[in-house]
Amino acid sequence: MPMNTQATPAGTSTHSAHLSRLDVADALLALLRESTTEPRPDTQLEALTLAVAADLPVLLWGPPGIGKTAALTQLSTALRLPLTTVIASVHEPSDFSGLPVVGADPARQGVPMAPPDWAVRLVRAGKGLLFLDELSTAPPAVQAALLRLVLERRIGALQLPPGVRIVAAANPRSSAADGWELSPPLANRFVHLQWTHDHDVVIRGLGGTWPRTTLPRLDPGALPDAVDFARRAVCGLLSARPGLVHRLPSSEARRGGAWPSPRSWEMALGLIAFATAAGSSREVLSLLVRGTVGDGPGLELLAAMDRMDLPDPEALLADPDGAALPERGDLRQAVLDGVVEAVRRRPERARWDAAWALLVRATQTGAPDLVVVPASTLASLRREDWDVPASIERLTSVVSLSRRADEAAARAAAVTKAGR
Repeated sequence: MPMNTQATPAGTSTHSAHLSRLDVADALLALLRESTTEPRPDTQLEALTLAVAADLPVLLWGPPGIGKTAALTQLSTALRLPLTTVIASVHEPSDFSGLPVVGADPARQGVPMAPPDWAVRLVRAGKGLLFLDELSTAPPAVQAALLRLVLERRIGALQLPPGVRIVAAANPRSSAADGWELSPPLANRFVHLQWTHDHDVVIRGLGGTWPRTTLPRLDPGALPDAVDFARRAVCGLLSARPGLVHRLPSSEARRGGAWPSPRSWEMALGLIAFATAAGSSREVLSLLVRGTVGDGPGLELLAAMDRMDLPDPEALLADPDGAALPERGDLRQAVLDGVVEAVRRRPERARWDAAWALLVRATQTGAPDLVVVPASTLASLRREDWDVPASIERLTSVVSLSRRADEAAARAAAVTKAGR
C-alpha cells in the first residue's frame, strides 16, 4: 500500500522538521508570554494592600475583564501568600458551612461538620490569600453561609489561621450574569474598592512591559501616633455627628455597598491608622475610608481629618504677624472662618484688630477672594466705639473687585440662560 510522504524542504533543519504543529504553537505562546516589568505607583493596589495588611476582608467591584484576578495574583506574589481561588457562585451553602459527617454514635458525639479540601489546605499552609470570586452571582443562601467565613474565619468546625487573608470580587449587577444584590449583613463586613483600569498601563502591558508596584511599608516608629490620630479623627466626627454611627441605606442597591455602622467605623479607624503609619497619599486614604463607611460619611471624615491639623484660631489671634496659613484654599477658608467665629464668641477690640491683620496677611500670601466673606462678617461685628483699623483700607479694593467680578459672572450666566 503506498504511503504519503513529504520531503523536507531545502534549508530546513532536521530538528524543525520533527516539530509538531503544537510544538510550534507552544513556542509562539511562550514568546507572547514574555514580558518585563517596571516600577509604577498604583493607588488601587496600595489601598488593597493596606486593607489586606489590616486583616480586613476586601471586595473588589468592577466589570468582567478589568484585571481583578490579575491584581490578586500580583498581590499574592508580592506578599508571598499562596493564592486559593474559590468561585462562590458554583458552590452550595454546605460547602461553606461544612458537610455533616455521621460518626459511630451521633447521640453522644454529635455530627461534626467537615470542611472542604481547600480550607484544609489553607490550615496546613498556615497562611494564604483566599479569593472568593463572582460573589455577586452567588444566591442569597450561599451569601448567608459566607457570613461566618468572612467574619469569624470559620468553615464548619475548622478555624482558619490568622495568616489567611480574604479578598472577594464582584461584578456590578448591570454587568453580572444573573447577578444578585449583596445582602446588607454580608456587604457591611467588607471594605469595598471600585476597580478600574489605567489606559496607559494596559497599552504598555500589551506592548510587553507591565507595572511592578512597590508595596507600602509601615513605619514602626509612627505606630502609636497613627493609632492616636485615627481614634481622634473617628471619635471626633461621631461625637459631632451621632446620626452617622449607624445609617442603613434605604435602597437595596446601596445596602449592598459600603455604609456606616459601628462595625464599619471600627474598620475605618484601623485603615486610617495603617494609612497614616504607611505615609499613604490622600487618594489612598479616600479610597479606603469611602469604601468602608460610604461616600457621604467618608467625605465628612476626610474633611474632619483636614481640620484636625488646622491652626488654633486663638493662637492666630495672639500672633497675627507670625501666623502660618494653610496653602490649600478650602483649608485657608476654614481657618479664616474659624478666626471670625472666635471673635464673634468673644468680641474685643484687640481681637477684632488682630483678625483684620490676619485677613490682610491672607491677601498677601494667597487668593484674595477667600477673604471676601470673612471680611464682610468681621465688619458686621464692629462696635460703635471701635475705630476702623488702617488695615481695612488694604482690603477695600480687594473686596470691591471680588464683588464686581461676582456680579459680572452672575450677569453673564443670566444672559447665557436667557439665550437658551
